Amino acid sequence: MLTKKQLELLLFIDSHLKTHGTAPSFEEMKEAVKLRSKSGIHRLVTALEERGFLRRLPHRARALEVTKIPQPRTEELRPQLVASNTGPRGNVIPGDFGQDRNGNGQGNRPRTISVPLYGRIAAGAPIEALRDESTRIDLPTSFLGTGEHYALEVEGDSMIEAGIYDGDTAIIQRCDTAHNGTIVVALVDDNEVTLKRLRRKGESIALEPANPAYETRIFGPSRVRVQGRIVGLLRRY
Repeated sequence: MLTKKQLELLLFIDSHLKTHGTAPSFEEMKEAVKLRSKSGIHRLVTALEERGFLRRLPHRARALEVTKIPQPRTEELRPQLVASNTGPRGNVIPGDFGQDRNGNGQGNRPRTISVPLYGRIAAGAPIEALRDESTRIDLPTSFLGTGEHYALEVEGDSMIEAGIYDGDTAIIQRCDTAHNGTIVVALVDDNEVTLKRLRRKGESIALEPANPAYETRIFGPSRVRVQGRIVGLLRRY
């Protein structure tokens, strides 16, 4: 099973080969799948090689061969919930929460709660602009705890070393403050939303990525507003 970015890159390379007869450059790949760094493309290409979808041709520059294209799945993939305080190989909890063998809820107390999925966490889209109550996902009440929650789809690879990957769905507890080191949804200058680790340094606020390919950004306190903290991830395999 490929991630969305892996599949996107594989299809782009295949199309480029059929159209031009040569593989695209890393720069062209970077632009096509909207990544910020060539190191991210290198990781995607390596992953596709390891899974047998790509093959590098020896002694030739920019020589890639697409060995296979994954067949589309006809069944709906069951979501898996990953605890947010684990690493990339954290424990996975199956998505059929609160169901007995007959598919019924256990006991009289609700076992799941429906939270809104607002959209992708990307630059230029404040959280409030993403509100769309028509799309919701069900999560276990014991996992969420107290407070108001919402979900956002992660875009990009800036938090991969914290176990957060492109295409994951981040479960966010709404709040306006957070401790140092917490991974938060931060609104910068009222028009850019980002998922980063929060650090306070004197009067400044640093938003740290979890990927050495990206730089830490530092802002004055009036430029950053916390809109929630991550409490979990929903991931499809």
